[in-house]
Amino acid sequence: QVQLVESGGGLVRTGGSLRLSCATSGFTFSSYTMGWFRQAPGKKREFVSVIYWTGEPIYYADSVQGRFTITKDDAKNTVYLQMNNLKPEDTAVYYCASYGELWAGAYSSEKVDDWGQGTQVTVSS
Repeated sequence: QVQLVESGGGLVRTGGSLRLSCATSGFTFSSYTMGWFRQAPGKKREFVSVIYWTGEPIYYADSVQGRFTITKDDAKNTVYLQMNNLKPEDTAVYYCASYGELWAGAYSSEKVDDWGQGTQVTVSS
């Protein structure tokens, strides 16, 4: 059974940093493309970043490019999202996503196979 468990969210001031983690189990993590999405109140869930199963390519939403970094540790079956220079508009529930084994296609939400439960990130001004 696939499990994705996010952690690391919290309350931070503008300009601060957080590192989200997504611990996984139930599948061969090293063979899976992984991503992060977020959903702010009253808005649709939006793409944040993706790392393909080989470690590249990596893509970011324009809104986070240069501030967020996605990495994965195959030995720990965990994907991370380092978030720096946080802004109030980054406030959202952040979701970890898995796309499936050896996935090399598009990274839209429609292609996600499994979701984590989400972790709240709140950035105060």
